[in-house]
Amino acid sequence: MSIVKRFVAGAVCPRCGEMDTIRVYRNEIREYRECVKCDYVDGQNLDGSPDPAEELATRVTKKPESVSASQPLKFVPNPGLKRRDH
Repeated sequence: MSIVKRFVAGAVCPRCGEMDTIRVYRNEIREYRECVKCDYVDGQNLDGSPDPAEELATRVTKKPESVSASQPLKFVPNPGLKRRDH
């Protein structure tokens, strides 16, 4: 049996964000989607059972950078600007 891969019109890749680059195909157990631009591959079981996989690394789910203790900002009026009263 040959695998038929078909493009999904309007689909956006969750990794690179490009539109119309996703194609889907399936075998007897799983359905897959892949991006032809960034080589993203994802799959799900046809019976709906969950995969024990961890969350995918996408452009939205990047790890946050470590935040150090910050200091409050102090706003000082600019003496070169003339204040206009309304």
